[in-house]
Amino acid sequence: MSTQHFDVLIVGAGLSGIGTACQISNEHPDRSIAVLERRERLGGTWDLFRYPGIRSDSDMFTFGYKFRPWHDLKVLADGGSIRRYIADTATEFGIDEKIQYGIKIVTADWSSAEQHWTVTAEHEASGDVRTYTCSFLISCTGYYNYDNGYLPEFPGEETFEGQCVHPQHWPEDLDYAGKKVVVIGSGATAVTLVPSMAGTADHVTMLQRSPSYVMSVPGLDKISKGLAKVLPDSPVYRFARWRNIAIQRGLYIACRRWPRTMRKFLLSQVRRKVGPDFDMSHFTPAYMPWDERLCAVPDGDLFRALAAGEASVSTGQIDTFTPSGIRLTSGEELEADIIVTATGLRVQMLGGMKLSIDGTRCELHDQMTYKGVLIEGIPNLAWVFGYTNAPWTLKSDIAGKYVCRLLQHMDDNGHAVATPRDTEGSALDMGMLDQLQSGYVQRAKETLPRQGSSGPWKVLMHYGKDSKMLLEEPIGDRHLELKGPVPANRYVAS
Repeated sequence: MSTQHFDVLIVGAGLSGIGTACQISNEHPDRSIAVLERRERLGGTWDLFRYPGIRSDSDMFTFGYKFRPWHDLKVLADGGSIRRYIADTATEFGIDEKIQYGIKIVTADWSSAEQHWTVTAEHEASGDVRTYTCSFLISCTGYYNYDNGYLPEFPGEETFEGQCVHPQHWPEDLDYAGKKVVVIGSGATAVTLVPSMAGTADHVTMLQRSPSYVMSVPGLDKISKGLAKVLPDSPVYRFARWRNIAIQRGLYIACRRWPRTMRKFLLSQVRRKVGPDFDMSHFTPAYMPWDERLCAVPDGDLFRALAAGEASVSTGQIDTFTPSGIRLTSGEELEADIIVTATGLRVQMLGGMKLSIDGTRCELHDQMTYKGVLIEGIPNLAWVFGYTNAPWTLKSDIAGKYVCRLLQHMDDNGHAVATPRDTEGSALDMGMLDQLQSGYVQRAKETLPRQGSSGPWKVLMHYGKDSKMLLEEPIGDRHLELKGPVPANRYVAS
């Protein structure tokens, strides 16, 4: 069994993995790089999910890469367009030739003596075991399990005579024309599915245990469209990106600082869309804005479907599935030919990869994040995790740039190993996302890394502050241990 060696090994060929690979390849062209992807195509989330209406939940000027601007005026892009954008980016930077597909990472062990990682993987199509070594390992696997979404057990589900579908495993041949559909859930997936299926289906009911905040955003960036008539693409893009980052950050801060005022504002926007006779209890959450993520719908498409009578909302607890649908604890019966369980994700760190150092297992949830990119006590490992309160890619972009800066600093100073160390007892007994009350976060409390009380151990979720920390502050600090001579075989290609 031969071993392939690379200077940098990136796990995951989704939005983060391709973006990080492009930045490192561009700024460090002498380094050998490989991207290992479990699926047979790149794209990650945007290749996996195929349900009707799949789209971004952030505007594309900020969700796209800063180093390769998105110029389409559609604010929330469809999944196919996003996947093509990722693929085109990989081709432009030559990363498409560095991807190995069908590779499931099983373990990664750091050797202090050899100063490298040994990664064991399985080529799933053949069952062959493959081994890789690398000087620096980067996980860009997202945060959820691609094999299985979150699916609670429902009483009586075996009695239902129709079809049950989870959005993570959407059948390509599913025919819902003229059918009664119940979508269980009220998150981003549910509010996308309902208007997309409405009109084709006989009727679509969104069944929610409790309401979420849903806000309408413009489907088309009319400001950029106007500016594009008199200005080149570059300044139009820069202004749109700056404007949208400021709006997103301002909305988040306002929701945190003046929650009751923002609650009234958000609900008033819904009332204006659904009309005076709609029961607003279905869109009035018990929690304050941004205790969970806000859901965005382009041009209020969800509200239009409700106003047209093509869809409806039911709020309540499920008593049991029945042969013909769902009965709620209130006694209400919802008829269904198809039940879509948009019940969320099952959180998984590092794509299920098991980490060890010199043969001793280490768990991510026992460690803190350093600047939200490296992991306490783990050498030469970057973990790219985007924002939960802003477009994911804003953080993955600057995380990739930080890794480039770190690698350059190590080169310039003759270092081979970088390990964050908590020498001041900064660890808190709280996860990095504890401020969010979303179900998937609460279910993952024992999975996610922890955060610290101050400095680089504190998870900021703030693009401005993170940009300064990752892109401007010196690489070397008292928390980052840098040591070791550069190995003689530093630039051995695979």
